[in-house]
Parts: sequence; structure tokens; C-alpha cells
Amino acid sequence: MNYLGKDRCISLNEVADLDQLVDYSAELLYADGVILTPTDTVYGLVCLPSSGVAIKKIFEMKERPVNRHLPVIAASWQQVRDELPVVWNRPAGLLAERFWPGALTLACGIRENQVKWLEGRVEAGIRVPDHAYIRKLAKKIGPLLMTSANRHGEDTPHTVFGALGSLASAPALAIDGGLLSGAPSTLVNVNLPEPVIEREGSIPRAEIERVLYHG
Repeated sequence: MNYLGKDRCISLNEVADLDQLVDYSAELLYADGVILTPTDTVYGLVCLPSSGVAIKKIFEMKERPVNRHLPVIAASWQQVRDELPVVWNRPAGLLAERFWPGALTLACGIRENQVKWLEGRVEAGIRVPDHAYIRKLAKKIGPLLMTSANRHGEDTPHTVFGALGSLASAPALAIDGGLLSGAPSTLVNVNLPEPVIEREGSIPRAEIERVLYHG
């Protein structure tokens, strides 16, 4: 499919070649664009972490306080371990190998590093969604920043058009992945002496604890 001249909303049901869509999406991101995309849980806004322009757009779209950092999205736990300066401890490894790709966010510590866009952060929320498009995109161009596609303080809509209607301005591209569950990911902070489940979401607490403490 030739995406030139297409509407700024594309349905995944109409995409015959996902790699071609990924290539087109990468061009938009490199041009400081923001993409509205489905994940395995909610719709999100994604951008290049090195693009200050795109990050500013996301905060404006969401009307979100600028003092809040954006979560990181990656293609695999191996990419997280190898390409990001995270403290990859035993709890992180156990949970990532069991639940990634999937609805798990890990709050990982950040080591002193040369990655400019992580400067000043002592930890970051990181996730590998179980969604082919976003994982292919992160594999192609590296880890990305992503946050839910909703106005700050409001629930995240379950459809692409609900998300578009919630935002203060439009993204460069919106990808329609149909009706999503809207259930949040489970958030586990592994940047502590003992892991803490800070938000119970799609993955139940009992499953997290079973992996951490019972092998």
C-alpha cells in the first residue's frame, strides 16, 4: 500500500504489509511526529525519545504536566537489557522472561549513562507490549516513548476515534486497531530492595508473586 495521500487514520484491517506501515511510521517519527497506536491494552501516543519537539506535542495533546516522565516501550526484554542503561536485576529478569511481551510495566533503575534522553531520571517505567506493530517499530528504530492516548486525568478511550476526540490536537497518524480492553498493565517497581506491585492491572498480583517467590 502506498501511504502517500492516505487519510491520517489507517485501519490495521486494511494493512496487507505490516513492515511497509512500520517503515512509513518510522519516517513520521524521524520527522518529529507523534503516532496514535493500539497496544495490547489501550491506545497510546508514541514518539522518538530523542525528539524534544514530539515530546512537547504529546504533553500538549494530553494537557499533561510537563514534570512527569513518559514510559518507555521496547521490542523485547533483550533490547531493554542490551540497549538501555537499566539496572537489570533478578526480579526484572524473572518477570520480563515470564510476562513480556504482555501487560506488565517494570519500573527499573537507571544507571549513570550516555543516553541523553534518560539524563536526570533515576528510574523509568518500561514495557514490551504484545502487539506486532509497535514491537516491529521499536525493533526497527529502537526504544520509544509512549503514554496513554487521553487527556490528563481522564479515562483512556477504548477506540481510536474516542482517543482522537479526547486529545487537544491531532497526531501525525492514527492507527485503528479496533476495540481494546482498556485494562491497564500491571506495574511492578523492581528498583527497590524488594519488588513492589504499585498497580494491579491485567496480570493478577498472585501471578506476579508466584514468579517472584515460587519460581
